[in-house]
Amino acid sequence: MSSARLAVMGNPVEHSLSPDIHQQFGEMTGIELSYEKILVPEGKFSAVAAEFMQSGTGFNITVPCKHDAWQFVDEASDKANLARAANTVSRAENGRLMGNTTDGGGLIRDITGNLDWGIAGRRVLVIGAGGAVSGVLSDLLAEDPVCIHLYNRTTSKAAELGERFDDHRLSAAIAGDLETGYDLVINGTSAGLSGDDVDLPGKIISDDTRCYDMIYGPGITRFNSWCRDRAACEVSDGLGMLVEQAALAFEIWFGVLPSTAPVIESMRASLDAS
Repeated sequence: MSSARLAVMGNPVEHSLSPDIHQQFGEMTGIELSYEKILVPEGKFSAVAAEFMQSGTGFNITVPCKHDAWQFVDEASDKANLARAANTVSRAENGRLMGNTTDGGGLIRDITGNLDWGIAGRRVLVIGAGGAVSGVLSDLLAEDPVCIHLYNRTTSKAAELGERFDDHRLSAAIAGDLETGYDLVINGTSAGLSGDDVDLPGKIISDDTRCYDMIYGPGITRFNSWCRDRAACEVSDGLGMLVEQAALAFEIWFGVLPSTAPVIESMRASLDAS
């Protein structure tokens, strides 16, 4: 079989760890592949994606192009349609371009599989209402939490997501309505990356709360540090989610689900050494 040609598209894209992750998957499964980083100029997604797919096997999409990717494909999965975003594009046997989102599946695999944290029957607080959050809500709801409260600085954006997903367990919350000691708190904003302080009441965290930050980096993230300052809670960043969503994308392209544990360990060591 000739070498598969893959890529990740976004802006910025230079920081992406996806090429390293997929190269490890390829070596592990015996699949020969190349994986590029492609910077997408503003307003040029469709042109760049169409040109790539003239010879490409498929590609991943990162910010801010996931909505563009959803609009670009011929057909999208139900999850991608609800999220209005796609992070994985593949070509079906009939030649049609397919859009999927593996972010939510990656999050669930990390939280329930790698971390062994429960979601079923738990009270969940999700912070943010942007693309990162809309891409994971379907999978979170499928895990059967008691409730998911969406908190966002712009409450109307959280309310719009609640209406779109139309599930009685999902609702927008203002700061005054936030409960004490959620079972699981997920940060779906990039506040920590931009250096912004977390603007939330400390009561949402207790010693029994588990706190998950969808961003990642060397050491503890700003959000997880804020949580730890308020309680002796368990915390995790989103590196496992990154690797798990990549594994699900790899399965879409090649029909094989690679092992993720050694890759997470390898990427963690690389991050901490940087």
